[in-house]
Amino acid sequence: MDISVVIPLYNEEESIPELFAWIERVMQQHGFSHEVIFVDDGSTDGSWDAIVRLAGQSENVKAVKFRRNYGKSPALYTGFLKAEGDVVITMDADLQDSPDEIPGLYDMIVKDGYDLVSGWKKKRYDPLSKTIPTKLFNATARKVSGIKNLHDFNCGLKAYRRDVVKHIEVYGEMHRYIPYLAKNAGFTKIGEKVVHHQARKYGKTKFGLDRFVNGYLDLITLWFLSKFGVKPMHFFGLLGTLMFIVGFVAVIIVGVSKLWAMHHGMPYRLVTDSPYFYLALTTMLLGTQFFLTGFVGELIARNSAERNNYQIEKEI
Repeated sequence: MDISVVIPLYNEEESIPELFAWIERVMQQHGFSHEVIFVDDGSTDGSWDAIVRLAGQSENVKAVKFRRNYGKSPALYTGFLKAEGDVVITMDADLQDSPDEIPGLYDMIVKDGYDLVSGWKKKRYDPLSKTIPTKLFNATARKVSGIKNLHDFNCGLKAYRRDVVKHIEVYGEMHRYIPYLAKNAGFTKIGEKVVHHQARKYGKTKFGLDRFVNGYLDLITLWFLSKFGVKPMHFFGLLGTLMFIVGFVAVIIVGVSKLWAMHHGMPYRLVTDSPYFYLALTTMLLGTQFFLTGFVGELIARNSAERNNYQIEKEI
C-alpha cells in the first residue's frame, strides 16, 4: 500500500464527508493505493455516525472511536499502530489542511529520501491571538530541539516513512514534537514543505492558551528525557555535588571568619546567629537530596525495560 492517511478528530461532523471525498479524489487522480484511518477522540456530536456511513461506502476507511476525549497524541499513536502504508500522512479533520498537498509530501519521502516532512503554513488565516504565540513557540522549539529548518512544529499536515511512526511513541501532548521525537530515535533527515492553509469552514478552533503553556512544559520534559533519561545521575548528581560543595565551603568560611575574629580580639557572634550558616546548611541538604534523586533515578533506569532499546538501522 502506498499511503495511509491518519486523521485524528474531535467533533468535526460537518467536515468529515467533504474531507474524505477530497482525499479520494486526489488519490484516484494520482493512482495511489491507500487507506484513510479516522481516530474519533471521543466526539460528542455525530462524527462517528458520519465515519460509519463512509465506511459503508468505501473499503478504504478504517476507524477507531475512543470512549472519551484523550487528546491528539493518543489519537495519532493509535492511528500509527493501524497504519500499513509505505508513507503515512497525518492531517487535521477541520479542512484547514489541503489533501492536494499529499502527492508533493509523498514524493519528498519516496523520491527525495526524507524520513519526515513537516508542513509549513507560511500564510495563515488564524487570528493574532494564535499566530503570535505559535511563532514564539516554534522559535523556542527550534532552539531546544536543534532542528533549525522547521518553521512550524505543530502543523498537523506531515508525512513519514512507515519506519518512523513504528519506532516513536507519541504520548501525553507530545504530538507537537514529533520531529524532535523522530530525531531522538535516529531519523535525522527531516524536511519541510510550504503548504496551503485554508480558513476554518466548519466548527470552532480547539486552540487555547493552556495548550501554549503546556507546550512549553512538554518541551522541557522532552529535552530533559532526551539528554538525561537514561543517565539521570549526570544531571542530578552533578547538580547535587556542586550545591553540596558550595554549601560546605560557605560553612567553612562562616566558621573561619569567627575564629579569625576571636584570634584578633575582635567582636564576633555565634555561628548559629549568622543567616549565612543556615543558607549554607540548606544548600548542603538540597545538594544531598539532588544527589540521592540521581542515584534513585539510576536504579530505576537500570531496571527499565527500555534501557537497551536501541534503534538498529541495518543488519547483515
